[in-house]
Parts: sequence; C-alpha cells; structure tokens
Amino acid sequence: MARDFDAQLLESVAVRRRRLRDALLWGTLRTRRAAANLLGRLVAGAAVAAVLCAGCVGWSFLQEQLAQRAEQQQRNSVTVPGGGR
Repeated sequence: MARDFDAQLLESVAVRRRRLRDALLWGTLRTRRAAANLLGRLVAGAAVAAVLCAGCVGWSFLQEQLAQRAEQQQRNSVTVPGGGR
C-alpha cells in the first residue's frame, strides 16, 4: 500500500511540474495562441530574412560600384600622362 502511495505521489509531482513548465512557456491560453504565435514568428522571420537579403544585395552593389570606379580611375591615370598629343 505504501508503494502505491509513493508511486502516486511521484506521478502527481511530475504532472504538476510539467503543467507549471507548460504554463510558464506557453501561458494560460496556449491552445488559442499557438497558431497566432506561430504565424507571428513566421512573419517576423520572413521580415528579418528580407532585410538581411536586401543588405547583402546592397553591399554587393556597393562593392561592385567601388571596384568599377577604381578600375576607371586606374585606366584614366594610365592614358593621361602623354598629355593627349
């Protein structure tokens, strides 16, 4: 009889801890908020990904423009020394 009581006590403590953990992680309305939270996280992730992609494209464009400008200045400095005659 005492072993049954111990088993029941351990099981109830485990259930209580799991419920407290779930309440802490998900809140009281976890079933209603699950879809909304997931959708919000998906939208936020897509927005962060879009900003990162735009930043990479902008950086690449800037590097290409600077490289072209440096190449053009190098070509101009090589052809100018003769004075044009």
